[in-house]
Amino acid sequence: MENLGYYNGKFAPIDEMTVPMNDRVCFFGDGVYDATYSRNHKIFALDDHIDRFYNSAALLKINISASKDEMKALLQEMVRKVDDPEQFVYWQVTRGTAQRNHSFPAKDVKSNIWIILKPKKINDIHKKVKLIIREDIRFLWCNIKTLNLIPSVMAAQEAAEAGCDECVFYRNGRVTECAHSNVSIIKDGAFVTAPADRYILPGITRKHLIAFCEQLDIPIIEKAFTVEEMMNADEVIVSSSGQLCLQAVEIEGKQIGGKAPDILSKLQDAYLKRFYDETEK
Repeated sequence: MENLGYYNGKFAPIDEMTVPMNDRVCFFGDGVYDATYSRNHKIFALDDHIDRFYNSAALLKINISASKDEMKALLQEMVRKVDDPEQFVYWQVTRGTAQRNHSFPAKDVKSNIWIILKPKKINDIHKKVKLIIREDIRFLWCNIKTLNLIPSVMAAQEAAEAGCDECVFYRNGRVTECAHSNVSIIKDGAFVTAPADRYILPGITRKHLIAFCEQLDIPIIEKAFTVEEMMNADEVIVSSSGQLCLQAVEIEGKQIGGKAPDILSKLQDAYLKRFYDETEK
């Protein structure tokens, strides 16, 4: 079976799945999500993603109707139902199903668990990407992996229409993140990344890159940086669970980066090694 969907204990091919109209996701995007890859039916960095998933839910006061261990076991069970051993694994939880009302439903209304699986290999980590820049007009809960993604959707569409791969956001003079990625830079031999505050999602890939820098003795600087600093960086790195660690080579039509290929290659090699090691048979 491929392209498998799951909703509160029921599963079938995604095209055959239905959900209640009163699921609060339909009215408010009232939920959180996470995603990663699976290879050889082993889910990559599952503990990291589950921890972030439950943290996001807690910040929105969503009580997930499954423990962390139960959620991990469910995901592993569903992954094994897909024939293809390489998959993109997506899951989300919504606050529940109830008549439309902005305030929370009654406490006895249980959360809804969704899972979507589709065959997919990891993306080419050596792809060169082009970026645009837009003002960050999103709300101030960017640290929560919420389903409310319309500003990111609009920015991603602008990037696509410009023939680019991602949109970098800036706010009050600082670069925050991209529409669906984190953005970091390499400058003077150091890995520079925005602090994990309310302006960025605490990316799992970003977390892994910091760990690789520690292993490789690459200095790490967690501080805000400006658009100008990004444009003049030795390398610009776009990172996410879907894209892993990509090199940006162009921003708003201007060539950037390309000055620290050795450091970039070390990080990409370290990331691929961890992925393949963790998902080996």
